[in-house]
Amino acid sequence: MKLLTFSTLFPNVQRPNHGIFVETRLRYLLASQQVTSRVVAPVPWFPFSHPRFGLYSTYAKVPAKEVRHGIDVCHPRYPVIPKVGMAPAPALLAAAMKSTLARIIDEGYDFDVIDAHYFYPDGVAAVMLGRYFNKPVVITARGTDINLVPQYKLPRRMIRWAASHAAGMITVCNALKDEMVGLGIDGARITPLRNGVNLELFQPGDRAALRTALGMRDFTLMSVGHLEPRKGHELPVQALTEMPDVHLWIAGTGPDRAKLEELARSIGVQDRVRFLGPLPQSELQRYYGAADALVLASSREGWANVLLESMACGTPVIASNVWGTPEVVAAPEAGVLMPERTPAGVVAALRQLRAAYPSHEATRRYAERFSWDDTTQGQIELFQKVAGQGRA
Repeated sequence: MKLLTFSTLFPNVQRPNHGIFVETRLRYLLASQQVTSRVVAPVPWFPFSHPRFGLYSTYAKVPAKEVRHGIDVCHPRYPVIPKVGMAPAPALLAAAMKSTLARIIDEGYDFDVIDAHYFYPDGVAAVMLGRYFNKPVVITARGTDINLVPQYKLPRRMIRWAASHAAGMITVCNALKDEMVGLGIDGARITPLRNGVNLELFQPGDRAALRTALGMRDFTLMSVGHLEPRKGHELPVQALTEMPDVHLWIAGTGPDRAKLEELARSIGVQDRVRFLGPLPQSELQRYYGAADALVLASSREGWANVLLESMACGTPVIASNVWGTPEVVAAPEAGVLMPERTPAGVVAALRQLRAAYPSHEATRRYAERFSWDDTTQGQIELFQKVAGQGRA
């Protein structure tokens, strides 16, 4: 069975952690040897690569093609209209991709199913392309595409349209399925398949040796994710004023770094906050394995992979009680859900965790329940069903 994986959320040589959860799921699916896939991972068109243009400069440097972990990936360009780009985005994306998909078919890769990730604009554009090329489409909903984007009238209408024409839909947690049903989408056509964790990469190491090597001495929290408002990094920073023996190490990059640094200075905790910048997963494994806990204070999450990555390294978590997160943090050995999404909520959760801190071995055993096997099999069954219907 031949898939065409389609998503703007996919890593590239310039942004190796961008959408890595899409790549990871695909790698496990391909390892089953029951499917093949070519990846179309569009990037916005931009003519200049000068640093003054920030992220758009990075887009300009992304290669047209690359091979990642043995997977052929192409990065065709599509137009983005600043400020007003949300409404026309699916149509612009679909129109720009027609020649790419036609060329792939002409080259002999006549795919059976379009495997699209993120409902808007990617999933909507994928359905437009599927109708044009007469190919069935499966869309995976991942988080803000369902719990944020539909608050806008036109995108909400287009998401419903895409859902009605998709051959199948996947959500990464039950909470997203419930939200889609609330939007008027048929729940019988939605298959929840939660993300797994790479148990080979993320595993406990020599905790004492890791702490020595990294210079981690006191009780240390890790906060991992893009430095932007939705991730809530400011909450654990503010919580440090009530936790004088705790340090916070933040991994990630994004527009809020200067704001977070200024916040730490303004409340006098700058000596206990360390900004690590972006870290590859191989490095994150070391930091997870050394830290005492991971804190994730997001306002929205579909299925937060960082939680399972930390647990797989034997490190429990503190997390906001939002969307799919309670499905991940569902036992004391996993960690603690914050009673409220505030600095005080972080403090309360950490005190609860420290009062009954689980063994690192128990936390690892909990994470081992989340292998990729069931998710991979669920995808195979859905894609086979969809491909069979398309041939009927």
